[in-house]
Amino acid sequence: MSIKKDDIVKVLAGKEKGKSGKVLEVFPTDRRLSVEGLNIHVRFSRPKKQGEKGQRLELPAPLNVSKVMLVCPNCGQATRVGHEITPQGNLRKCKHCGKVM
Repeated sequence: MSIKKDDIVKVLAGKEKGKSGKVLEVFPTDRRLSVEGLNIHVRFSRPKKQGEKGQRLELPAPLNVSKVMLVCPNCGQATRVGHEITPQGNLRKCKHCGKVM
């Protein structure tokens, strides 16, 4: 997968279409990732001890990788990712500006 934690991505499909955010977590085996502030689902938790209150938790649910596109930090456009093999390792390149991400 060419998207990593702390990358900025733009959503291409679904109810959050057009929005962008930072990747919080990546699940490569499921081909999913969760984005900060997007695809929020509400979950309720019961009180654990007597006298404690229950909570309403808003958590970002994972999105499919096919619904997001990486935003280049250099040119600021949503772009496909090219790969270049160098002695330093495998580098990601922007298809628009050609610079290394």
